[in-house]
Amino acid sequence: MPSRKYKVVSLFSGGMGLDLGLEKTGRFNTVACVEREHSFCETIRKNAAKHFSNDLHVFEGDISNLDANEVLRTCGLKPGELDLLVGGPPCQSFSTAGKRGTTQDHRGTMLWQFLRFVEVLRPRFFLMENVRGLLSAALRHRHIADRPNKGGPPLHVDEQPGSVIQSFANDLRNLEGSAYHMDIFEVNAVNYGAPQLRERVLCIGNRFNSVVNFPDPTHGLAEHNSQMSLFPKDDLQPWATLRDAIGDLQEDDPVIMDFSPRKKKYLEMVPPGSNWRSLPVEIQKESMGKAWLAKGGRSGWWRRLSFDLPCPTLVTMPNHASTSLCHPLELRALTLREYCRIQEFPDDWEFCGKTSEQYAQVGNAVPVRLGTVAGKVIAENLDLVRKRKWSVLPTMPEAFRIVYVQSHVRTRQWFKGGETFIWDDAIDAKPSYASPKTKRKTSAIKKKQ
Repeated sequence: MPSRKYKVVSLFSGGMGLDLGLEKTGRFNTVACVEREHSFCETIRKNAAKHFSNDLHVFEGDISNLDANEVLRTCGLKPGELDLLVGGPPCQSFSTAGKRGTTQDHRGTMLWQFLRFVEVLRPRFFLMENVRGLLSAALRHRHIADRPNKGGPPLHVDEQPGSVIQSFANDLRNLEGSAYHMDIFEVNAVNYGAPQLRERVLCIGNRFNSVVNFPDPTHGLAEHNSQMSLFPKDDLQPWATLRDAIGDLQEDDPVIMDFSPRKKKYLEMVPPGSNWRSLPVEIQKESMGKAWLAKGGRSGWWRRLSFDLPCPTLVTMPNHASTSLCHPLELRALTLREYCRIQEFPDDWEFCGKTSEQYAQVGNAVPVRLGTVAGKVIAENLDLVRKRKWSVLPTMPEAFRIVYVQSHVRTRQWFKGGETFIWDDAIDAKPSYASPKTKRKTSAIKKKQ
């Protein structure tokens, strides 16, 4: 069959990383996007003509106040005619790095706004992305100090880990007029060639009873490193590194959200490839305050990056002491354009808004690479369904699936047995992790009776 371009509507479009990834496949046309933040919308309008192959309709405003039928009418579509609905509902509520307000936080209910658009638009496929914490989040968060292992009463059903995705799955199954199957993939962008460690959850749904599969990783540890490959096979390519992303970048007038003089005082003492553990103990206590007493690795504190490793997950503000992203050689934070390279935005992508808003557009984006990989998967499945004239397979899959594809990746060790390890780009690191036992694991979200 001749290939065709499939129509896409994008919700919670943000920095458009996911949408750019889809466009890069050459198989999709993004016909409309919905975004609340004005500066983000201005950025989309500024770049649409260069990077999208049609007149893109930008709906600016709170999605809660937007009539989904209006989007259909504007795009000249009827329910059921849209090929793909994509979007990443705000994820701060589910992130394990935050306070996990889950659906008690207004942003957590945005999952159900996405579901509302699925119900009205009835897309052939949908792609919803989010943070890994979505899969363990509870509908109602109970403080750790009040949990059963701390002497509190048993958890209620809506306080159980995973109750958010269970509830979303139940509501998806019960949509009127459309029976959707959903496959959920927990992946890491670095395993597909992105120069960044970034775990994401990709939920792919369809109304044709098709079971979708996500490819195995194409990239892993370079052979010259002391660690074993996570996915040993002959054609596994080495992970992309920070040097691959920004090594050749030259900037005359960079946009940068830099460290304060106080922060630079401490970072100047940290060698490339290390963090707070390289500081004298007294300086650690002085610079970190109560955080020095906290549990956990705290690897982001006073962190200076390494050129020869993938970049850690980008955050919206690279100049925080506890999540610092300091250049390996220069005493400064990563610039906005370096952020773009790491997320694999086009070099000619222009930004609007304040510096903090521009960083947020890139830092919160889905890596373009993941959008491309997911787009190829969905295009292939759309082609198969189109080949059988959009007919629905006679048997609905028994359950929704959650497929773990080695999303948790650790590239190096920082500290063990009282010894601080520094990743020296010129020498290579001493410590290494053993190859993980779990490469791929599947669990089910069964229908709740």
